[in-house]
Amino acid sequence: QVQLVESGGGLVQAGGSLRLSCAASGRTGSSYAMGWFRQAPGKEREFVAVISYRGGRTYYADSVKGRITISRDNAKNTVYLQMNSIKPEDTAVYYCAARYSAASYITATATEYDYWGQGTQVTVSS
Repeated sequence: QVQLVESGGGLVQAGGSLRLSCAASGRTGSSYAMGWFRQAPGKEREFVAVISYRGGRTYYADSVKGRITISRDNAKNTVYLQMNSIKPEDTAVYYCAARYSAASYITATATEYDYWGQGTQVTVSS
């Protein structure tokens, strides 16, 4: 079992920056890809970004490309989501997810993930 806890959400003005963190605990010795997803009110959960276990591969949703960067520190069992030039449409609950996988594997498909955090709210004011 892996437990994921997100933090760093909050209220931010449009154009500002925010860094989300996701701390993993439990069975963290295995190789796993980490992804971020988000769900806005009345909308389905959508993919944001993913990073491979060793950090060599990343993939972003078109809507966030160039504004958001995913990174990880395996020594701290933590994955980050740096959000810059934030837009009102970024308002959502952000979830991190873990998928046991080969070291270079990444996926944007939510159903492929094994564990999920409880989410952290990001609200962007215009």
